[in-house]
Amino acid sequence: MRILFAASEGLPFGKTGGLADVIAGLPRTLVEQGHEVAVVLPRYRGVKADTAAASRLSISLGGQTRSPALVDGEIVRGVQYFLLDDPAYFDRAQIYGENGDYPDNAERFAELSLAAIEVAKAIWRPDVFHCHDWQTGLVPLFLRTRHAGDPQVKNIPVVFTIHNIGYQGVISREAAGRAGVPESAFHSGGIEFYGSANLLKAGLVYSDYLTTVSPRYATEIQTPEYGRGLDGVVRERAGLLRGILNGVDYSIWNPETDKHVVAHYSRDSFIGKAACKQDLLKTFGLPLPEGRRALVGIVSRFADQKGFDLIAEVAQRLMSEELSLVVLGTGDRRYEELFRALAAHFPDRAAVRVAYDNALAHKVEAGADIFLMPSRYEPCGLNQIYSLRYGTVPVVRATGGLDDTIEEFDLTRGSGTGFKYGNYAGKDMLDCVRRALHYYQDATVWRVIQRNGMAKDFSWKASAAEYGKLYAAVKAGRNQMPVATSN
Repeated sequence: MRILFAASEGLPFGKTGGLADVIAGLPRTLVEQGHEVAVVLPRYRGVKADTAAASRLSISLGGQTRSPALVDGEIVRGVQYFLLDDPAYFDRAQIYGENGDYPDNAERFAELSLAAIEVAKAIWRPDVFHCHDWQTGLVPLFLRTRHAGDPQVKNIPVVFTIHNIGYQGVISREAAGRAGVPESAFHSGGIEFYGSANLLKAGLVYSDYLTTVSPRYATEIQTPEYGRGLDGVVRERAGLLRGILNGVDYSIWNPETDKHVVAHYSRDSFIGKAACKQDLLKTFGLPLPEGRRALVGIVSRFADQKGFDLIAEVAQRLMSEELSLVVLGTGDRRYEELFRALAAHFPDRAAVRVAYDNALAHKVEAGADIFLMPSRYEPCGLNQIYSLRYGTVPVVRATGGLDDTIEEFDLTRGSGTGFKYGNYAGKDMLDCVRRALHYYQDATVWRVIQRNGMAKDFSWKASAAEYGKLYAAVKAGRNQMPVATSN
């Protein structure tokens, strides 16, 4: 099977979040399982490519014609990469915007979508498109409208993955026109969304099959609480929606081989983890505790979604517990200030690094005792899965992928991998942290929890196999599937 991925970011060519990890890990594993995979990405500032442009494309966007280059990028672990090279659109300081979204994001990612279709027509013909989030929601729309009569691509099926329904690419009708969206698609059964245009909705409506990144999240987004205004659309297509859990790359996230940590360790020998804890405390400028004090780690984007309002609600009570806290991340200024204030008030037990730092993220995973993820919602989450492998016990809210991947510890049976709570409230989060701290004081019990987590396998193998079966079914059933078309 030949699968062409289209996405706005992917390692090693650009990253702002977990999408980039997926676009690295899933294609590589599909190749290992016998598929052929290519990926179309923008060429962002600073991305080097060893080869010159393989071709120059002609892209029509709402009255203007652009001529971006297509760089035939390198092959990484068997995956062929194509980089869309248009400096006016993609050679910018940030991927999506500075102090808000770039005003021409619709045109930028419409060009990416059309470029992916041109790759499929003339350069690398796929059996299936696999598109990701709102930035490539126009691929299926363009296939079923502008290219509906094109024999080269009109019957290529599209699998569309929702990584986070909270980000939808809502734009004005005028902006949609500038992006080349046909006026015929602007209706309630198409791209229209309360008088605006919604690029994520385009992906939901015009694709052959939908997936999201955990089974629990697939159910949640069909409700008003989590669907962000699109729950009705998702429910209409629920028969063609599947939650497939994201995997992780254990060649990168593995305490036995991690190049970023001061000492290695394994499920059978934890000596190195103690050294990693000491190194993490030193890195954050915190002293070594005299007694058995748990070190709680957070690595996150600072946003409401991540549950930091709960930490703000109970911050003083949280820090009255026998714990130290290290926080790494960037985002909402009020949460940056929250953690800076905690560090100032508890200089011996709290520290924050306001930055994106991949190497330091590895140190937090290896050196912390507990990893805290109090998310309001979490489509899948990766850090809790990394934490399991590093023997860093997760404390999470039971939502989305957090609920799918973390099993509550049961002392009687000796089973479970962490601690979780359901109600979105500061008190419930604090009670869950206290439950974890209680068991932390018993080193023998704590080791059982750590080993349970480290034994779990959330590699991409099982998920990629599910996707492989899905691609085959979608290709076989393309002509029978109820896909929206232009009116």
